[in-house]
Amino acid sequence: MAINLGGGSGRRGRHRPMADINVTPLVDVMLVLLIIFMVTAPLMTSGVNVDLPKTNAAPVNADTKPITVTIKADGQVYLGDDVVNTDDLVGKLQAASQNDPAHRIFVRGDQHIDYGRVMQVMGTITSGGFTKVALLAEQPAPGAAK
Repeated sequence: MAINLGGGSGRRGRHRPMADINVTPLVDVMLVLLIIFMVTAPLMTSGVNVDLPKTNAAPVNADTKPITVTIKADGQVYLGDDVVNTDDLVGKLQAASQNDPAHRIFVRGDQHIDYGRVMQVMGTITSGGFTKVALLAEQPAPGAAK
């Protein structure tokens, strides 16, 4: 029993080599990559469900005493223990730091205050030429639930 694979008429066969690009594997790979990126992209964001007022970070050691600016829950700004108007803040900070733009300034904000108000005060301080402005957070008590 013999099988004629050549077609019998001298032609190479009915099926010619396919010259088109097979895009099915390409689409499969792209869909897998799309799913991977859709799953991992939300995990890379850092701005979701954070509680800024608590941290376990060690305190920063430095040789100069920092200047503390406090923002209470009602939006009132304090320089040390004195109430300060936001417009006068830069001038009083320059006087307290003896015109040293590299003097450390810590900003303490109540956790119930609007984040925009804290950023407004920090922006006022940095627009005054101060380069070392940082937010302070309270360290949790030992054994406290996280």
